Amino acid sequence: MKLKPKITIADHFLGIEDPRIDRTKRHNLMDIITIAVCAVICGADGWVAIETYECAKYEWLKTFLDLPNGIPSHDTFARVFAQINPQQFQSCFLDWMKSVQKITSGEVVAIDGKTLRSSYDESSDQSAIVMVSAWATTNRLVLGQVKVDEKSNEITAIPELLKVLELSGCIVTIDAIGCQKEIVKLITQKDADYVITLKKNQGNLYDEVEKLFKSGISTGFEGIEHSTYKTEETGHGRHEIRNYVMLTGIGSQLDPDSVWSKFSSVGMVESIRLSDGKTTVETRYFISSLIKNAEEFSNAVRSHWGIENSLHWVLDVALKEDDCRIRKDNAPQNFAVLRQIAVNVLGKEKRVKRGIKNKQFLAAMDNNYLLSVLALA
Repeated sequence: MKLKPKITIADHFLGIEDPRIDRTKRHNLMDIITIAVCAVICGADGWVAIETYECAKYEWLKTFLDLPNGIPSHDTFARVFAQINPQQFQSCFLDWMKSVQKITSGEVVAIDGKTLRSSYDESSDQSAIVMVSAWATTNRLVLGQVKVDEKSNEITAIPELLKVLELSGCIVTIDAIGCQKEIVKLITQKDADYVITLKKNQGNLYDEVEKLFKSGISTGFEGIEHSTYKTEETGHGRHEIRNYVMLTGIGSQLDPDSVWSKFSSVGMVESIRLSDGKTTVETRYFISSLIKNAEEFSNAVRSHWGIENSLHWVLDVALKEDDCRIRKDNAPQNFAVLRQIAVNVLGKEKRVKRGIKNKQFLAAMDNNYLLSVLALA
């Protein structure tokens, strides 16, 4: 009788159709997926590394997997993950995350794109792959991700990601590329709020917002409903002051035809940085559905900036995403999901006070620790 882990990974991926024809099915699809998930959690960063992991853990894996024909080769992993439908794999990942984590009201969900630098293939003229991810900044969870079509950009990928996310009660933040009327409409249809960077080429809106703030500053915002908030940070040889101003009740003035869904306020962030005896000032503007709360606005803006350290840095440094040279067919997108599973389950494990890289090392050495990580998910 085989022993089963408390949490069976296969249970979360039963909705995936096996893309292989019958004569090539020497190994069970769920065995292949389970081994890949465990291996990536333990630090594997490619197909050969996954095969190396399963060779070392073969006796343990046999206690709960069928493995009717021994262990799959690295070529088998590469071939299968290149064929697995990425939408189905993504959907199963999303269902898994929804089953273990409820996003709290007011959660800031940062949406941002990231280039997989080593996915560029000069020999086949394949551009570097760009993935757009949704990151729950408080719960520190990847909520989902989609691949940007090679002949398109993030503007088309962001709506596809928004459509599959549960966002009710959340605040969605996106940088200037997401400043699109249809994207804003989709967010509000999900019963979520938004804070989106305003870009200079957004018609006359940028100029009108800039003019409104300059006029307001000169008069102390007299007659304009507003709120302010200020932060100061010192460290690493620099001092930074950020002034946040939020103007409310100006939607009809800036958007008389209501082309922007639930456009309630505009925000300004003035960053004053003193470093090495030099002072630099940067001003950015935002559109938002939030009302009257500059502190809430500041939290949304700062949380979005933090996605670089909270998610992208971990993917690059701990999981070596930028070094990954997996390029064939659906494999890059599916392997990106494996990495994000690892980020979520290792981040959720709080007993061991270590970074993700050291948690991966411990999971690779200690099967019981790996099972405890999976049990939390």
